[in-house]
Amino acid sequence: MAQLLKGLSAANALTDVLTERAAALHAKNVTPTLAILRVGERPDDISYETGAMKRCAKIGIAVRHFLLKADCTTDELLNTIREINEDPSIHGCLMFRPLPDKAMEEAACALLSPEKDVDCMTAASLTAVFTGNGAGYPPCTAQAVLELLDHYGIELSGKRVAVIGRSLVIGKPVSMMLQARNATVTMCHTKTLNLAQTCRDAEILVVAAGKAGIVDGSFAAPGQIIVDVGIHVNEEGKLCGDVLFDEAEPIAAAITPVPGGVGSVTTAVLAKHVIQAAEKTLL
Repeated sequence: MAQLLKGLSAANALTDVLTERAAALHAKNVTPTLAILRVGERPDDISYETGAMKRCAKIGIAVRHFLLKADCTTDELLNTIREINEDPSIHGCLMFRPLPDKAMEEAACALLSPEKDVDCMTAASLTAVFTGNGAGYPPCTAQAVLELLDHYGIELSGKRVAVIGRSLVIGKPVSMMLQARNATVTMCHTKTLNLAQTCRDAEILVVAAGKAGIVDGSFAAPGQIIVDVGIHVNEEGKLCGDVLFDEAEPIAAAITPVPGGVGSVTTAVLAKHVIQAAEKTLL
């Protein structure tokens, strides 16, 4: 039976550390503050927002809401971002995407200050992930993968890692972040030839393909660590991941559950980025 890499334990441990850092900021008259910018009333946005607010409240991070109607104009959105950029009491901004219009989203991401971009929405933040230099922060979900592995003492240096997925949200940034930790990374995707064999050769498998059940037992190998980043609703209305858990779990040494794995760590990482941004104001 594989070890379950549960996210709650990692999130709680990170929350304890961040609570101490928030208290230190408060002692210096700095209130770490997150701006939540949401356009419309998408249920998944509201669900994540609720979780982020609960995490921030536990830690001592203030939250300010900037809520716009789904039919807002680009000018209204950009003016709101300017307000957030120019307010020194706001340290980080979480802007929910996708936005109603692609051009609107591109303009918004271009305008947001990288110093307040706590979920890697700007080009400058992506540049920082890929080069190791510059302002901004990595995507919260991508960093949650590393936080989870670190919490369970899983060594990355020198390990063979396969990543399924090449999006700018998870696949590409997590691959770069793993390489920065001296892992040897093979980036795969749904068109990779002999995908199952490539995955079996890896000591750590990170699955962020965005396709429910794409990884079955043939992808797993004894002793392997499997991190499932996917989350979907199956035909029975239950949450599931990119990995067929019942097939992979008996083979792997450790595996993340869905739900209760990587997703549980994401809001704690968001809070970490806000704390880091607030701490930089004291330098």
